[in-house]
Amino acid sequence: MNKFISLGLASALTCTVAFAKEIKIGAVMPMSGPLAAYGQVTNLGVELAHKLQPKLKNGDTIKIVLVDNKGDKVETATATTRLISSDKVVAILGALTSTNTAQTIAIADKKKIPVIASVATNDKLTARRTYANRVCFSDSFQGEVVANYAASQGYKTAVVIVDQAQVYSLGLSKAFQKAFKKTGGKIVKKIKVTSGDKDFKAVVSQIKQINPDFMFLPLYHPEASMISRQSKQLGLSKPMFSGDGVANKTFIELGGASVEGYMFTDFFDYTNPPSKASSDFIAFHEKETKKSEMNSFTALAADTYNVLIDAMNRCEDPTNSVCINEEIKKTIAFNGVSGKITIDKNGNATRSAVIKEIKGGKAEFKATVNP
Repeated sequence: MNKFISLGLASALTCTVAFAKEIKIGAVMPMSGPLAAYGQVTNLGVELAHKLQPKLKNGDTIKIVLVDNKGDKVETATATTRLISSDKVVAILGALTSTNTAQTIAIADKKKIPVIASVATNDKLTARRTYANRVCFSDSFQGEVVANYAASQGYKTAVVIVDQAQVYSLGLSKAFQKAFKKTGGKIVKKIKVTSGDKDFKAVVSQIKQINPDFMFLPLYHPEASMISRQSKQLGLSKPMFSGDGVANKTFIELGGASVEGYMFTDFFDYTNPPSKASSDFIAFHEKETKKSEMNSFTALAADTYNVLIDAMNRCEDPTNSVCINEEIKKTIAFNGVSGKITIDKNGNATRSAVIKEIKGGKAEFKATVNP
């Protein structure tokens, strides 16, 4: 009798191994180039989440295929096409910036491959795109957070510096302006700059003459840090506020003493984990990296992976990209590393935001803002 049971168990195990397969997931990240600081910390989150959960419940192994888009729109298109056509991925994580993520979504949507964005916040990103999803908040919410905080501080006038080359900057600028005007605030000037600009002295001089209550800079860290430095050099001392585009250590390193007191919105703060699952991941991050500080992009990247795996586990066939996409959009109160995440039928996430302030060369938690 025991002999037959043993044979049966061995046979069952053999069948399980035989039927278990490798499933590929694509990741498009700027691992080099001007946005590498974002790509590296984001990819770290995907890698750590994969280490903790390398297999599906049915035993299938997950393989992540990472492609460096160098922060470039054309490279993003090439990377996305390769992942879908050559690597046969069932879903794609990335590609960070709204401009590049929109490019990935445009291609993937036609091929019915779901995309989950970690930090692409532009409001229009998911519009009329069936296979577009994200775990971050959108710019309309982020803009309201900044506007309401400014109003609570008694700020009545603002200058907005917008990067005309970035969809992210244009979208966040528009959202903030609309929300700030609703609070009774006035936009006294909108100044356009372009990614890669280095000399902002004319911009700073112009703002000094206008003398607003505060400055809103929906920019990425290279330009924001330079404006902050040159403002200090020219004696412009005004409260400065940005979105998640400056949520990294590189911004503080580039800005130095000039960014002391600088405020920005973010998705998550590792010193205030929202749950035990979050605390456990932070501990795992410290064990693996030997660093106690964890970037919010790392947390959201882990959430893109975990939300995807959760959706795949709910599909009878976890290689069915249509099913995966449908299940992603049924995500309700998912216990993510960065907090509770609910994704609606349009692929947009409902979640909290945090406000941080740079003090003593570190980004310190200031408040949590719920939707």
